Amino acid sequence: MSGLPKISGKECAAIFEKIGFIFVRQHGSHLIYKRNNPYAQTTIPNHKELDRGTLRAIIRQAGLSTNEFMDLYNNK
Repeated sequence: MSGLPKISGKECAAIFEKIGFIFVRQHGSHLIYKRNNPYAQTTIPNHKELDRGTLRAIIRQAGLSTNEFMDLYNNK
């Protein structure tokens, strides 16, 4: 059982904006965010509910651990 929550793409994007990611563009229902220092780019599907595996991949692309993400999620 995964410790990751079931969240929407919009909620996920809001968490990443708190840690310095900037919305760059949108391609269909996918939001592309990037951060310059340290460089990271990730694509977040703007869906009602993200699969946990997809969320885990987004977290990995952002250079975060799942624990760091959960701390951000719990302190929103």
